[in-house]
Amino acid sequence: MDEGSASGRMNHYEKGRHLPDIDMLKKIATELGVPLSYFFCEDELSAELVCLFELLDNESKLKLIKKLRTNN
Repeated sequence: MDEGSASGRMNHYEKGRHLPDIDMLKKIATELGVPLSYFFCEDELSAELVCLFELLDNESKLKLIKKLRTNN
């Protein structure tokens, strides 16, 4: 997608005129350096958490999940 049409398309998304499909969300997430799940967070804290979680390796993710489960 060329830069000119991308800018217009983003403007439509921001104004709520159009919703991006999942493939477009994946492209936007890659461009922004955030995980796809970032777009589905309802608050800033959750968004930050998914971004930080994405930086962990699988072993660290599993350890964190286990720790969180035992704290509940």
